[in-house]
Amino acid sequence: MSRPIRAWIHLDALSHNLGIARRHAKNSKVYAVVKANAYGHGIERVYPALQQADGFALLDLAEAKRLRALGWQGDILLLEGIFSAQDLQDCHNFNFSFTVHNTAQIKWLQQFQSSHPTARLHIFVKMNAGMNRLGFAPEDYAQAWKRLLELEIVASLTHMMHFSDADGERFGISGIQQQYSQFQHIIQAFPAAVTVSNSAAILRHSHELHSDIVRGGIMLYGSSPDYPKHCSQSWQLQPAMSLRTEIISIQTLGAGQSVGYGSNFVAEYPMRIGIAACGYADGYQRTSPTGTPVLVNDCKTRLIGRVSMDMLAVDLTHVTDADIGAEVVLWGKSAAGTLLSIDEVAYASGTVGYELMCAVTQRVPFSIAAS
Repeated sequence: MSRPIRAWIHLDALSHNLGIARRHAKNSKVYAVVKANAYGHGIERVYPALQQADGFALLDLAEAKRLRALGWQGDILLLEGIFSAQDLQDCHNFNFSFTVHNTAQIKWLQQFQSSHPTARLHIFVKMNAGMNRLGFAPEDYAQAWKRLLELEIVASLTHMMHFSDADGERFGISGIQQQYSQFQHIIQAFPAAVTVSNSAAILRHSHELHSDIVRGGIMLYGSSPDYPKHCSQSWQLQPAMSLRTEIISIQTLGAGQSVGYGSNFVAEYPMRIGIAACGYADGYQRTSPTGTPVLVNDCKTRLIGRVSMDMLAVDLTHVTDADIGAEVVLWGKSAAGTLLSIDEVAYASGTVGYELMCAVTQRVPFSIAAS
């Protein structure tokens, strides 16, 4: 397909960002989170750069099997655990670790032990310390832990929690104090390995936390977990994905003329605009407003008007060298290395970098960028 849009994956950036996680986590094991097809980057594409991690974490059994097919023999953690009793067979066959966060899962384990007495499973027991999504309530955690200890098929147990505000200031001055203190108080009676740190906690709170395993997610892909408090450069993170296209048409607007559906952008003065081959069918946000930053020929300019299914308009009034075929960077790096942070684009669009990464659609071709 000759349409010029393409997503570029930067393996050197992924390796670099894994190194940043290790630098902050120091003596902890670093698990690379590759859920949602590696945050839209593609598990098979990122694997060469992330196989130096100590383990992988994701949600989906099918994606976990893809990692095994790539040759990964280390730990794979299913972050949301098993969704049915039948999933335990795959966990046993493929040696997947998994989270237990409710009593139904414990019952399934008890049933599985009856039919598979020689199986040995590695389990992460999750406490709900304030996120209120998954996990045993603090007052129920000890009982759940004891029930799991009684099962012969349980080879190991690891304490687990997930911070709701490691990127902010709630629950204590640093955003973690209340939840971490509660967690520590409950687990002290049950010595075992611990995993608490996500990307925000790795970067912001490693000196305050004990986490034998850290779970590096968004930071591995070059996005800051606490933007706009800190940009990716503040954490020395590098973008792992660049979404680039080209100008396919140039138009001129007179004062009072509009561009795009709904005519919601009207020129106040004569303008030169470029039409780029990218739209919401490629994963760019339809809700991204006029003013969202874009790079054209390494110059920062702005989106104008409403994003269409296949095209969007950019302001070329001050990008005088831009013509048909000019490079357009929606986020990431230009071919020359000029950076447009995905966080800056997401912030202007009222969302987060996670969503932009995951939203890139199948019709966009992917390539591995040269180092």
